[in-house]
Amino acid sequence: MANETKTFYQEYEVFSKRTPTASFQHQFSLLAPNEEMALVMAQENFMRREPVYDIWVVNRTNIRGLDQEEKQILNRLDNKEYRNTKGYGYLKKKWRHYEQKMFDEKEILSWGKEQSK
Repeated sequence: MANETKTFYQEYEVFSKRTPTASFQHQFSLLAPNEEMALVMAQENFMRREPVYDIWVVNRTNIRGLDQEEKQILNRLDNKEYRNTKGYGYLKKKWRHYEQKMFDEKEILSWGKEQSK
């Protein structure tokens, strides 16, 4: 970002949360001359629209993202399907089948025969 030209306005990212226990969510970006004005602009925008418990205003230059080389570590290996919960969808059906089998009439009657021997 060394070749960016300096301007009067800086770009800020606005985050907010609706309740004390809610998570912060990114809302929008805005241009402002300084941090204080960015906060005032963010408050004005939200106070008209919805209830807000807290607002964060962050200068975009203070946010660091991953570069292309660092993003490579985010790629998942193909053999890790067992870590995804969608891979266990069959268990409900399997459990139901197990429960039905366990309470089958023939099996219940066979238990009584084993005890009478």
